[in-house]
Amino acid sequence: MSTSDQIYKKLAIPHFKDVFDIIDEVMNQHHTPYYLIGASAVALELLKNNIDPGRVTRDIDFAIMTPSHNAYQKVCKSLLDYGFRERDFPYRFYSEKFNVVTDILPFGDIEQNRTVWFSDRKIEMHVLGMREVLSETIAIPIEDKQLHIPSFQGMIILKLVAWSDRQENRENDLTDILKIIQHYFHVKFDEIVEYHNDIFPEDGEIDHMLVAARVLGRKVSSILRKSTHLLEYMLQTLETNLNEVQKSAIAKRWAREKDWTVEYAYKVLRNFYSGIQEN
Repeated sequence: MSTSDQIYKKLAIPHFKDVFDIIDEVMNQHHTPYYLIGASAVALELLKNNIDPGRVTRDIDFAIMTPSHNAYQKVCKSLLDYGFRERDFPYRFYSEKFNVVTDILPFGDIEQNRTVWFSDRKIEMHVLGMREVLSETIAIPIEDKQLHIPSFQGMIILKLVAWSDRQENRENDLTDILKIIQHYFHVKFDEIVEYHNDIFPEDGEIDHMLVAARVLGRKVSSILRKSTHLLEYMLQTLETNLNEVQKSAIAKRWAREKDWTVEYAYKVLRNFYSGIQEN
C-alpha cells in the first residue's frame, strides 16, 4: 500500500477514492481545473504530516475553475450521468451508491463581483478569495493521480471568508482554523526556525500557538495582497473581532474549543492579525 493510499483510507470518508476518481475523470473530460477544499483538504494535509485530523466531515467539497454557466452546466450533466443527483443547492450533488454529498463550487470567469449567481434557483454564492488562494496549491499524489489542495494559509482564508459570510451556521470553520494553528508550529518547525526566529522571545518559554498564529498571519498576508478587496474584507472581519475581548465571536469559540480563557484565545487572534499587518 502506498503512502497516498494510507492517507485517503485514514480520512474515514467512505468511498472518498471512488468519488475522487469520478471527479477527476469528469473534470479532465471538460478540461476543467479542480481543487479539493474544505475540511477534507485540512484533514488530508494533516494526515500527510502524520497528524490525526480529529473531526472529518463526510461531505466532500471541490472548487472548479470554469469560464461560464454553460461550461459549468456541462460538468454538472456529466456528474448526473455518473449517477449523482442534484440536492437542495444548485452546486450540491448526492451519490446514492456511495452515500456521499459533494459540493462542486464554481469560480473563475463565471463569477461577477466575486459572486456566482444561479438564476434558475435565485441563489448567489460568494467566492471571494478563491482565485487568489487557488493560484498557489499543494499536490498530493493519490495512486496515479494528483489532488490539488490549498496551502494551510489558503485554507484559513477560505474558511474565515466562509465563516464571516454565514456566521450563524459556519462555526466548524473556526474549529478548522484553530486546528491548523494548533499543529502549524510542529509541521513547519524548520521553516519557522530559519525564517521567523525574530518572533521567538529572547527569554522565557516559546508559546507555540502564538508563534504559529503570527507566522500564519505573515503567510496569509502574501495571498491577501493579491486583492485589495480581499485584504480589506479580511482586515475588517478580524478588526471586528478584536474590538473588545469579551465580544469577540472568534475568541469565544476558540476558548470553548480548547478550554482556554477568552483572553488567551483573543491573544492568539491578535498575533494572527499582527502577522498580517507586519508583512
